[in-house]
Amino acid sequence: MSNAPLMPMATAVWLVENTTLTFRQIADFCKLHELEIQGIADGEVAKGIKAYNPIISGQLTREEIELSSKDNNRPLKIKGTDIEISNTEKKIKKYIPLSKRQDKPDSALWLLKQHNILKDSQIAKLVGITKNSVTSIRNKSYWNYNNLSPKDPVALNLFSQKDLIEAIEKAERRIKREKKQKEKEKLALQVNN
Repeated sequence: MSNAPLMPMATAVWLVENTTLTFRQIADFCKLHELEIQGIADGEVAKGIKAYNPIISGQLTREEIELSSKDNNRPLKIKGTDIEISNTEKKIKKYIPLSKRQDKPDSALWLLKQHNILKDSQIAKLVGITKNSVTSIRNKSYWNYNNLSPKDPVALNLFSQKDLIEAIEKAERRIKREKKQKEKEKLALQVNN
């Protein structure tokens, strides 16, 4: 990754307008050509670009600009660009258009038939309907059960394949835990007798 500032052209415009730095210093800092900086100063380049203050964005300090202004051979040094990027995706509520909302019960029915190990609460969370609706679909007491037709929710874009796989893996882990617990209880009961 290059060590250029964010929006280099806009940053160069601001530096030309607000500092006494040389064209070379600005060009080196912004990773642009010296002639581009001269064109910015002459008003021929970057006519419509709004100046971007690198001090406000934390890429430069006043002291750094002043030190480089006093010494024409001193290059500007970009301030630490340690931006913390989190790879944990925050689940954002996705808007489901009215035309697709009728597909939610159909998707819940599909999940009940295809992946019966999923709990009602997992299906409700995936599809975006209430747990009571999923339970009533499972019990065939849903108000519109006769008109439901199973539809793949991933194909309908209600959630991703990754979400489905994660839910299935979670359900499988839960079943293994429950099985181990039952075996422990059975073993404990045999030992007690």
